[in-house]
Amino acid sequence: MFRTFEHTAFRLETRDEYKSSNETEALRQFVAGEPVDMGWFQNWLSMIREATAEGKRFARVRVVTVPLTDYSRFGVFCSGFTNEAGEDIRYLDRAHADELPDYDYWLFDSRLLVRMRFADDETFLGGEVIDDPAEIVRHNYWRDVARHRAVGREDFAP
Repeated sequence: MFRTFEHTAFRLETRDEYKSSNETEALRQFVAGEPVDMGWFQNWLSMIREATAEGKRFARVRVVTVPLTDYSRFGVFCSGFTNEAGEDIRYLDRAHADELPDYDYWLFDSRLLVRMRFADDETFLGGEVIDDPAEIVRHNYWRDVARHRAVGREDFAP
């Protein structure tokens, strides 16, 4: 879906931590204050650059608990790279997200909804494609609320 959407790909992120084996070492390096090897991230960044060069838009709102967890701080660090590649990542303090769902989703072209599923240990289990028009409209509304309340990375973490 990341390669086939036509106009927009939006993600709402609601978790304070995600477990992904491909970023484990980079997260460890970041928390330890060491130089971070971003090699694991290059495929994603290339895909964003290609999509934005074609006029497509990647956007995301991260709902975060303040003060930030180590993982959320790592996410802010990584968003510097993704924003530079063309993705618009914004941040929303969880205290201002009470109208939003407590789960992650991707919304492609405002018409294809994928609700993300995670295990208790924060490992990604997969996505559920939802085609109910009322659910899609509701998630479009939540996207708009989240984007309206969120602030850009530069304002959130100067």
